[in-house]
Amino acid sequence: MTNTYQEEVWSGKFGKDYTDRNLMSPDGLDQLYLGKYGISRTELNKEFLDDLTVDRILEVGCNVGNQLLLLKKMGYTNLWGMELQDYAVEIARKRTSGINIVKGSAFDIPYKNNFFDLVFTSGVLIHISPDDIDKVLDEMYRCTNKYIWGFEYYNPDGYQMVDYRGGDNLLWKTDFAKLFTDRFPDLRLIKEIKYPYIEDEKLVSQSFLLKRIDY
Repeated sequence: MTNTYQEEVWSGKFGKDYTDRNLMSPDGLDQLYLGKYGISRTELNKEFLDDLTVDRILEVGCNVGNQLLLLKKMGYTNLWGMELQDYAVEIARKRTSGINIVKGSAFDIPYKNNFFDLVFTSGVLIHISPDDIDKVLDEMYRCTNKYIWGFEYYNPDGYQMVDYRGGDNLLWKTDFAKLFTDRFPDLRLIKEIKYPYIEDEKLVSQSFLLKRIDY
């Protein structure tokens, strides 16, 4: 059952079209990032994950599992993915093996407190309305015992709505790392890199790694 306008949009034809456009192999994902940022997704993952000791990893909003397949190729096991859209869940389950894919909403992650060592998003928080974002932050924080990792569009001056394929109320950019640290005093920003688009340096994505200091 959908609860917000954004969930309705992503659960319907708009979301299905997105899924069809973004189905790619791990090598294809690397090439996409190289073209946009000059760094492959594999290199970006290593930059943020190589020094961590983690077991259970959850991606919130995994779509068809592109990033999870890449992490598996890199040697990570005990991978979990959660996705709202039925169509994407079906595809993700067919193209992955040894990865736990479930249908679910970021507003109600179906796992117990502190179950994961790392919970992450990649281009998902940007699609949550500012009115609802705290609910998602709360759920991600609740489910991790150690790390939160994100890769999202960045704006240092608060929330800014961005036109997305001709529509409003579907994409925003802000400093998502700051949203987390402002909301949870025991989260520390331990790594952050900003990646400007090669074709337009005014467009910037932020990768950030947060750690719970109470664990």
